[in-house]
Order: sequence, then C-alpha cells, then structure tokens
Amino acid sequence: MNHFNHYYSGENNNREPIQDVNFVIIEESSGAGSETNHGSPHKRKFHFKKSRMGIALVVVLCLLTSAAFGFGGALLANSLSSESSSFGTRSQASQQLSVSKTGTTLEQSTDSNLTIKEIAALNANSVVEIKTEAMVTDSWMQQYVTEGAGSGVIVSSDGYIVTNNHVIENSNKITVTLKNSKSYTATLIGTDDETDIAVLKIDASGLTPVVYGDSSALEVGDLTVVIGNPLGSLGGTVTAGIVSALDRSITIDGKNMTLLQTDASINPGNSGGGMFNQNGELVGVIVAKSSGSDVEGLGFAIPVNEVKKIAQELADYGYVRGRIDTGMTFIDLTSMRNAVFYGATSLGIYVKSVDSDFAKAAGFKSGDMIYYVGDKKISAASDLTSAFDGYEVGDKVQITIVRNNDNEMKKLTLTLGEKTSS
Repeated sequence: MNHFNHYYSGENNNREPIQDVNFVIIEESSGAGSETNHGSPHKRKFHFKKSRMGIALVVVLCLLTSAAFGFGGALLANSLSSESSSFGTRSQASQQLSVSKTGTTLEQSTDSNLTIKEIAALNANSVVEIKTEAMVTDSWMQQYVTEGAGSGVIVSSDGYIVTNNHVIENSNKITVTLKNSKSYTATLIGTDDETDIAVLKIDASGLTPVVYGDSSALEVGDLTVVIGNPLGSLGGTVTAGIVSALDRSITIDGKNMTLLQTDASINPGNSGGGMFNQNGELVGVIVAKSSGSDVEGLGFAIPVNEVKKIAQELADYGYVRGRIDTGMTFIDLTSMRNAVFYGATSLGIYVKSVDSDFAKAAGFKSGDMIYYVGDKKISAASDLTSAFDGYEVGDKVQITIVRNNDNEMKKLTLTLGEKTSS
C-alpha cells in the first residue's frame, strides 16, 4: 500500500527512468474482413507515456466506478432485505406518530397540592375506630348484646370526636381506638339525628385533630381521600377518588339530607370517617353508601361546613339549639309484620310513646297513627320530616291522627317545643 501511495504521488525512491506502459485491447473478429490464417482476434498495441496526470485520472475513474457499483448494490440488498423481513418492523413514518402524553396520576389530574400518600400521612392519627355495644330486647322479651362498629374523626387535641349518630345510637358502651392501638371508653356528649352527627369525648390529651376545610369551595372532579374503618376491623384504610356530585339530595332512614357524592371506595364501617381534600383538610364526614348488586362507586358525606357548626353546638350545649321537638317518638311501619307487632292494622307513622308534657297536654296517646300534618298527608317518615320544615320552636301546628285502628279520627293542636337531646 505504501508503494502505491509513493507511486501515485510521483515519487521514485530508486530514481529510475519512467518506463512506457502497454495497454492491450482485445477486439472481436470482424468476420469477412479478417485475414486468413489468423483465427484469433487482432491485437492492437497502444503506447501511453507513464505520467502523474494520467495515473491520477485512472485512479479517480476506478474509484468512482467502484463507488457507483457499491452504492447500487447496497440499495438492491436493502430493497431485497426490506421485502423479505417486514415482520416485526415499522416504517419510519409510523415511528414518528404524534401522541399527546395523557397518562397522569390521580393527584395530577385533579390539580392536588399533595399526594395521596401525604394526605394519608397527615391524617392517619386523626381518624379513629369506634366499637359499640347495645342491649336489645327481642319479641320474646329475651335480652342480648349486639355489637356495632364505625369510624370517627378527632376535632380537638383534648379528645373531642365527631362521628355519625347512627353509629352510636342506642349504645350502652362506646369504645374508641386510636391509630397507636390505645383504646378508651367514650362519653356521649350530644347527638343530632336530623344531620346524623354525634360528638364523643375520651379522656386523652395531645391528640392530632383534623383541620377543617371549606366544603363550599369543592368542585366536581376534585380529589377526595377517605380514611376509615371498613367492615369494623380494617382501621386506617385509605381509599381515593373524586367529588362526583355536589348538593346531592337523598333520603336516609326517612330523613332528607343534602350530601357530597364521591366515587372513593366506601364500605360498612366507614360511617363517621373523614373525607379529605387535596390540601389534606377535612371536607366531609362519611355517612352512607348506596348498596345493591348493581351499585358501585356511590358514597356520600356530610359537608364539613355543616358538620363543624353542628359539632360545636353539641360540644357547647349537648344539643342543637332551635331544633323543634314534637315530644313524641315515632315508628315508620313499612310492613304488615311490623304493623301486627305493634297492634296496628295499617301502615304509616305510629306514635310509639308520648314523652313530653306539652304533647300529652295536646291529647296525643301511644298507638295513634299520624294522618296529616297541616294539610300535608303523611305516609312515611320522610313525609313527616318534610312536613315540619319551616316550623320553629313555639309554633302551633294542627295534626290529624287516627286512633283505635281507624275507628276514630281527631284533629289535635300541638305547640312545638325545643329539642334538647336526641
């Protein structure tokens, strides 16, 4: 290779004279014009003088020819290869598809300021497990103890806890267990069956209370994180979702309630637990979920703006001031089996007991069936609740009752009292 380079550059290390170079071109026989006795092609000898210019020209021509054949061969090989091995490959155009990056986390899609992990960590010590015991008497006058379970949220460092009224209703014993597994016997401070809120107190200090948020600032699609005690045995369970609807009006146990709706997973035992927003603030207290084999992702919470107002009233007074009281206990007879048990012959609102002096003075008796409140017909507990909307303590209301199993109808006037306990 070095010899070629030196020769190409015109150097001659041996200083020998430049020699003639012979190129022989072989031509095919011309047939009739050929000389006899010369069967082989003619040979013509051309003499080129060996010079630097000529050699360079030849080399360049050779290089160009080689490059052309090489490039053409590569194209042919590539074409053949592409046709025979097209499986498992993509064209360059398809590799450059424009796809928007739509994959996001729940926190990102809801513009959350904190991650779900951070929200859970902030509130893990603020949600408690609640277990209850109640003495029940059956139709055979046999007594037995029933147990229940739910959740609650700590609202003060000195042991005040908010839960649902239905979680602790009629309980003889309430036990609260903290995140650190310490258990306390709780005292019932007050309840409000209208909003399904109850306040408990345990003898403890240095607790971690929740931070109230603003439920009126929520929007559909906002992040929700629920912490509670599902199934009564899985304390501290965290689930997440979004606000599915605002101001949802539903009827629970005959009471019309306006609630927040979420698709976060909620199960029995979550009642009384906390629903938190993207800042880790309490925005609702879980109250119910829709049940049924075809129902999923329907959970409801009491808005915190209502909870904090009711909880403060219960903590300060033991009841919610200004709530009207009929002075009677009612039972909604929804089946003939229940009606027969209470000695009634029809369904509807049954007066189980007359508890106040003002109701007794109005003439009501145990066993009466409520037929009308004012001019509104009463057929179910929800009718009774809505019939008293707008009335205040001290108002007089005319109530039509049926007595002695439809044999007697009376119109009685009741002066509404103030409810001081549930």
